[in-house]
Amino acid sequence: MNSASFSETLPHCDHVTDYDLSHLRTYLQLLDIAAQGRIDWTEAVYQVFEIEPAEDPVRARRLYDAHLDRARWMTRHGYRQLAAFERTDPRFR
Repeated sequence: MNSASFSETLPHCDHVTDYDLSHLRTYLQLLDIAAQGRIDWTEAVYQVFEIEPAEDPVRARRLYDAHLDRARWMTRHGYRQLAAFERTDPRFR
């Protein structure tokens, strides 16, 4: 995925957004990387977002933090909505 397709700021809302649905794979990758704890955030940014963190460290860190925070929100709250989407949303068929 092109790094331009990632937003540095994600909505702080209590519902799953279209952006969330289109970036579920990103969220899962970041959660896996964080759980393993074997690489630092700069390597995660390089692997997941395909950008070189040294070229724009501020944007790289914003991408990482925003997406990992949203991924963690999904594990606490958003997953319930995903189960409902699975039954009603054609994107899950």
